[in-house]
Amino acid sequence: MPSQPRKPAEAPLRRLGALAKLPVFLDLAGKRAVMAGGSAAVAWKAELLAAAGAHVHVYAEELGPEMAALLVRGAAAGTLTHHPRSWTGDCFSGAAIAVADAETMEAAQAFFCAAGAAGVPVNVIDKPEFCQFQFGSIVNRSPVVIGISTDGGAPILGQTIRRRIEALLPPALAIWGRLAKDVRETVSARLNPGLQRRRFWETFAERAFGSVPNGDTRETLDELIAATAADATTARGRVTLVGAGPGDAELLTMRAVRALQSADVILFDDLVSNDILELARREAKRLLVGKRGHRASCRQEDINALAIDLARQGNHVVRLKSGDPMIFGRAGEEVGAIEAAGIEVAVVPGITAALAMASALGVSLTHRDCAQSVRFVTGHAHHGALPVDLDWQGLAHPATTLIFYMASKTASQISSRLLAAGMLPGTPAVVISNASRPDQVRWTGTLSRLEEGAAIGWPGAPTLIGIGRVFAPSNCRSLSLASSS
Repeated sequence: MPSQPRKPAEAPLRRLGALAKLPVFLDLAGKRAVMAGGSAAVAWKAELLAAAGAHVHVYAEELGPEMAALLVRGAAAGTLTHHPRSWTGDCFSGAAIAVADAETMEAAQAFFCAAGAAGVPVNVIDKPEFCQFQFGSIVNRSPVVIGISTDGGAPILGQTIRRRIEALLPPALAIWGRLAKDVRETVSARLNPGLQRRRFWETFAERAFGSVPNGDTRETLDELIAATAADATTARGRVTLVGAGPGDAELLTMRAVRALQSADVILFDDLVSNDILELARREAKRLLVGKRGHRASCRQEDINALAIDLARQGNHVVRLKSGDPMIFGRAGEEVGAIEAAGIEVAVVPGITAALAMASALGVSLTHRDCAQSVRFVTGHAHHGALPVDLDWQGLAHPATTLIFYMASKTASQISSRLLAAGMLPGTPAVVISNASRPDQVRWTGTLSRLEEGAAIGWPGAPTLIGIGRVFAPSNCRSLSLASSS
């Protein structure tokens, strides 16, 4: 008896995890800052606070060379004033922040208590027990500013993270940040709250990671604001089909991440990992639509109708599909239905599972000594069995690499049909379950033993079958998917 189709189910929003420290951005422009000590460490903090616009007062009987040089050259903003004496309690009057470099625990405690009595947030450098806040590492694309904290446990790690982020953010982002502040009032006046404004800012953000702004950019942005205000289709929303890849969140494209972070609603399949969902906009509603082979699934027409209905309500709907949407993902049906409804639709490709399989094995699917072509084949049709019209003679060609998707239940039939078409029983074969994921499992053997290999892995896990000379043991390696260094 066929199982009943599933209904879309809203997934609960995951609770925000515990924070070691709350990241905040403090406005110090024109505020008084108290610094105690003349060391290099104090010089760096003094320059930082002055760059944020603070009036920094440095209390120190002696100055190190770094602090002396800073006082000579001045800071990017704010002011720097040296008082050639030790700090006293009256120094904290009207202060917004206080920082000290104390040689002893007694001196640190005295400064901490005096600042606390005056109600001033305090940091004693390298003495976390006397710190009410931490500075962390900073990526400066002001007005875009990114702070990185490791809760004082791993400063070098924080610096490494900063360098990684620095490499990702173009220097021109600072100019785009200033442009954003410049046009914000116009956007608020001319565009409706909600979808219209978000559509403008999403386009703005895409451009911020592209070209360097020039003298015509402000005029172009004004034209974009006018076009967005006049575009009635912005009220209809849109749908983006996004490939989630084989499961590892690090294999997502940057465009896929941006789509997830701009989504209002996400329709996702069972096979999409939680790590990938965690990259989505936190406020987005998440609906599990349960597309999974050999199990009760939501009907395709119901998914299409839901995506269209949500888009008509003005939402950006992300249809998040495992692997690549265009490889056995029924994306053509979804795109056709959405376009027929007059809804804007786009597709973001993902890494299909066959490529994750090849990477995990260290195998070239088109190794020139073994194969002249590669064919992706579905292991079951809509009725759950092998398609009846497959070209088995063509599939059995010895210079062809075969990748069967969704074929764990039909492995014995695949083996029989290929053997009957003339493929040799000793042809190398592999089976991989959960390719690219931490619980990845693999089997290697031959075509004649394929049914045995198809039993690996967890029931219902995404499983691929590879058949062909490229999978000979001499070609296969146990590789991890590369990570950036």
